[in-house]
Amino acid sequence: MKLYGSRTSPYVRKVRIVMIEKRIECDFMEENVWSTDTAVTQHNPLTKIPVLVLDDGMPLYDSRVVAEYLDGVTPVSRLIPDGGRERALVKRWEALGDGIADAGIALFLERKRDQTLQSKDWLARQRGKVDAGIAAAARELGDREYCQGLSVTLGDISLACALLWMEFRLPEVPWRADHPNLRKWIERLEAMPSFVDTTPPA
Repeated sequence: MKLYGSRTSPYVRKVRIVMIEKRIECDFMEENVWSTDTAVTQHNPLTKIPVLVLDDGMPLYDSRVVAEYLDGVTPVSRLIPDGGRERALVKRWEALGDGIADAGIALFLERKRDQTLQSKDWLARQRGKVDAGIAAAARELGDREYCQGLSVTLGDISLACALLWMEFRLPEVPWRADHPNLRKWIERLEAMPSFVDTTPPA
């Protein structure tokens, strides 16, 4: 298998962490989707990462599809419950993490445009989503060690990747200081080898 992506993408990091936790070997193909000659377009018509190309050439995208596929490849370290309410709740946490990342990236990209072209309303809307999403995560996590259940799930991984990306690209969002329970929770996760090994380049 080959995984196409960028080391700075929170969605790619999510999939890479899943692979490490599941002990799945895969070739990582570093790609810049903003480049006109990116290979990603050959595998995903939307030119979005991550893309997992299976051994038979079949491409899978986006990160939610890829992560779910990988969790079923081997029973090692199951990250998504088999079914019912628990599965839905883990996927809900994943959606919250991805949604925070979505809004953060929209904010980051808008700021890269010429200042005269930036929309203050759009920036405020995306920042509002980021703040609301983080507040909801802190509220629902409470004093639990993990987002759902008694061990790390895909929900934890998704949320952690989003928050760590915020720290990397939008350090002005003070989520650790504002939410001590998230700080305590993330410190446990970011010490895991899978998080250490996927730290974005400085």
